[in-house]
Amino acid sequence: MRDQSFTESHGSGSGTVPADDPRAAQAGAALAQQAPESPALPDSTGLRLLAVHAHPDDESSKGAAMMAAYVAAGARVMVATATGGEEGSLLNPAAGEIQQCHRDLAGVRRLEMAEAAEALGIEHVWLGFSDSGLPEGDPMPPLPYGSFATLDIEHASAPLVRLIRRFRPHVVTTYDESGGYPHPDHIMTHRISMEAYEAAGDPERYPDCGEPWQPQKLYYDRAFNPARLKALHEALVEAGIESPYGERLARWEDGERPDWLTDHQATTQVPVGDYLEARDAALRAHRTQVEPEGFFFATPNDFVREVWPYDDFVLVDSKVETSIPEDDLFAGLR
Repeated sequence: MRDQSFTESHGSGSGTVPADDPRAAQAGAALAQQAPESPALPDSTGLRLLAVHAHPDDESSKGAAMMAAYVAAGARVMVATATGGEEGSLLNPAAGEIQQCHRDLAGVRRLEMAEAAEALGIEHVWLGFSDSGLPEGDPMPPLPYGSFATLDIEHASAPLVRLIRRFRPHVVTTYDESGGYPHPDHIMTHRISMEAYEAAGDPERYPDCGEPWQPQKLYYDRAFNPARLKALHEALVEAGIESPYGERLARWEDGERPDWLTDHQATTQVPVGDYLEARDAALRAHRTQVEPEGFFFATPNDFVREVWPYDDFVLVDSKVETSIPEDDLFAGLR
């Protein structure tokens, strides 16, 4: 489930090559010949990472390549998805031809999530809450009774505390206080992640949720890092290829940057250049939500590998000594 501002299409600019034009692929291949090899992550056997997300498809658009990279390095990686995404819309028009989408969208999204998890090599758990939907209108209508974002914090956090105590992750990743964008379920995901991260290690809190376990590091995902978008935009323009980021960046420079786009600076850049295709496979698994030729695929992977071959994160808390900047979410834990 995504903000439409991140998936809007852009017309071709004068003198540019559309990103899906074969000439763009040729330019990307030329860049790849110049690009340094992507460094491998250190052996991560015995380490565990938990990524907390709001809806199925969020895990594939935020940190997916990072997760595939750590699985390849030997870590156990689990995604916890708070809701089933049953209030989502069909964001890929072609998915409207799948009749099951009109009868049982929630069931389709569960199948999509299983396919994405397989593409990334991760483990997956549903936290079991109801999708709150994205309210629209003036005034805003109330959220559905009993939906995820309407719950009290202890009720909503208990399943995540129980999962942390069972899976025993060393690292937890989640959204920042804006939710990454201001969907009520994303904001609630941030809230329960913060609560569970601190509470899971306290034997006095949530006593019915298992033996205490304290994760050692907490990160915000920074998938829509403005610095990353600007670097990719400039590289595409320099190569004469249409950039999908130009209109958005121009609006931001004109003072129209959305107030929910926080100013957190990335502290940690995980090298993921070899795992962009795994991310793409996971995104395409969510066919009801992701157009196969849409925004997420607008920049050839070879450009990404040359210009910004990282997934970006913000270190929020560490119980172990580490040094900023980092290139490893498990830094200080090895």
